[in-house]
Amino acid sequence: MSGRRARGPLQRVQRRSRELQAQVEAVRAESAAPAPGQRKALWERCMQLKKLVDENRNALHDLKKADEPAPVGNYNLRKEEEEKLLLKLSQQLQKLILVLDQDNVTTNHAADEEHQKDPQTEDENEEENESQDESSEEEDSEEADDDEEDKLLDDPNVKECIAVGNFNAQQEGDLTFTKGEVLLIHDKKADGWWVAENSKGERGLVPRTYLAVHNEDGESQGQSEEHIEVVDETADGTEIKKRTDSHWSAVRRAITENDTVEVLATIGAVPAGFRLSTLFKLLEEGYQFRASYFLQPELTPSQLAFKDLVWNSEKNTIYPRPTRVSLIVTLCSCKMIPLPGVSIQVLSRHVRLCLFDGNRVLSNIHTVRATWQPKNSQMWTFSPRSTGERGELSCGWAFLKLFTSNGMPVPSKMYELLLNGGTPYERGVEVDPSISRRAGSGVFHQFITLKKQPVLVVKLRSLCAQSKDILNLLPETLIGSMCYIHLLIFYRQILGDALLKERISMQSTDLICNPILTTFPQLMDQPDLMDALRSAWADRERTLKRSEKRDGEFLKSLFVLVYHDSVFPLLQSTFLPDYKWAEEESEASRWKAIADFLKKSRENDGALQYLLSPENTHRAFDISELAYDFLEVRKNNPGV
Repeated sequence: MSGRRARGPLQRVQRRSRELQAQVEAVRAESAAPAPGQRKALWERCMQLKKLVDENRNALHDLKKADEPAPVGNYNLRKEEEEKLLLKLSQQLQKLILVLDQDNVTTNHAADEEHQKDPQTEDENEEENESQDESSEEEDSEEADDDEEDKLLDDPNVKECIAVGNFNAQQEGDLTFTKGEVLLIHDKKADGWWVAENSKGERGLVPRTYLAVHNEDGESQGQSEEHIEVVDETADGTEIKKRTDSHWSAVRRAITENDTVEVLATIGAVPAGFRLSTLFKLLEEGYQFRASYFLQPELTPSQLAFKDLVWNSEKNTIYPRPTRVSLIVTLCSCKMIPLPGVSIQVLSRHVRLCLFDGNRVLSNIHTVRATWQPKNSQMWTFSPRSTGERGELSCGWAFLKLFTSNGMPVPSKMYELLLNGGTPYERGVEVDPSISRRAGSGVFHQFITLKKQPVLVVKLRSLCAQSKDILNLLPETLIGSMCYIHLLIFYRQILGDALLKERISMQSTDLICNPILTTFPQLMDQPDLMDALRSAWADRERTLKRSEKRDGEFLKSLFVLVYHDSVFPLLQSTFLPDYKWAEEESEASRWKAIADFLKKSRENDGALQYLLSPENTHRAFDISELAYDFLEVRKNNPGV
């Protein structure tokens, strides 16, 4: 007599998950290019599948190791992996439901208009239209109730609220509460995180979306408890996003706009961990994260003096500003970066760097452009001469702490940083969930999996004393390419001369006529022009004598001449196309125009002949090309 061993509860759930996974993959494939009139049927299938997936997930939650008829190795790990798979399936279905539901509404609306034009069907659908009108009236009524509920909840006179869901504190300052708990609100902040107090007298921040107006009968005003559905975002270990930084609005908008990327991930166009770049959104929002902004002098709180620009009368130059740590960070390579689908054209690959405290950006956002070989496009490499400023999708992010737990600078060495998916304000998101870091229990399997993970390789180097002295002439916080350092120092020295040495008095706020001070910040946002200035200066520097290279005042005056003979005329030339990121045609046209001008400037011993030639045209003169207003440079974008 023979028989088959009965499956355990976990094994039955796993088998059911595989069946559901196959059905989800099938409906995803059909949704990518649905046949006409099939969207509603696909939407109904997705709804049914999501219900089955959630039921299987609930069954998984109820399982216990003691329920297994036979010992199961790595029980907790297997259960965790199954939970992750079911959560992924549920999220994929939810996204498909949203997409199909939106398309279905549009289709139904068009069909209704067409249907109304057919007099033969009016009588047949009269009852249906009446029921739809009643349903619409109910929905309008519910929406009105929701609006009244929101208005009442935000009323500053309403202090008592009831929790409509469980919330677990995920960071210092949050207040944990359970569903049905009554909270006393002390401060209704505009960002949606309110200061609340529980019955024990404990205070902390709570999310507004988990609250409703409290009545004496224990129900929320405007709707009964069974009509409220709140998902506990912390139940699956999701970290509550930071919200106290000065630019959280841009981050929140970036997360909202990630819906587009999620749809692309749902149809397989991009890996699931890709997001719209958070740092790109910050750069687009304002100038305060650009290097041109950080290069400008900073005023003291009194607005009567410069905080980071002080004159040294003994050496006839500005004082250096010693910093605690100055580092050279070399981007070596990116490995195993997953590729998007063939429907997405890759225009540029680049890495953005900034100083980040886990809450907000503390420095300018610097971008380094990568190169790659078509045969090995998952490997990015970097050149110290290539820079950039814009991008779209984030393929991953990583933190590199600059100090150890005891406050000492981290060692100078090579670091391999595993890339995380999502945004820097999310935790536990993988770039490519198909290659899980927790997959498999064997040491060899884990080693192979680790080799497949996307990695950013960087090298930290400390500076010699001489290099530190040079860098101390720059602002305390600035990230940039080392090949431009000497150009930035010239600018800061000329800035010191104009603001501290040559001004009539420190109380004078008159405009300063200085083309370099006015236009140099624009170069910080146009890397090809910075390269042109660096090339022109290198050509002139090679002709100098050793004694001339040691004369600071001579070098400064020579830099002014080189600047006027190289990039200054280009900034106003009509032959130079506007700078556009990741547009090959535009970049090639700019490089040709720049190279032609530099060649003519060298041949004619300067730019004067180019400027006076009737063959060349320039934009109409504007006084802003010459007038430098140091009171406005930190309020308005100097690069515009």
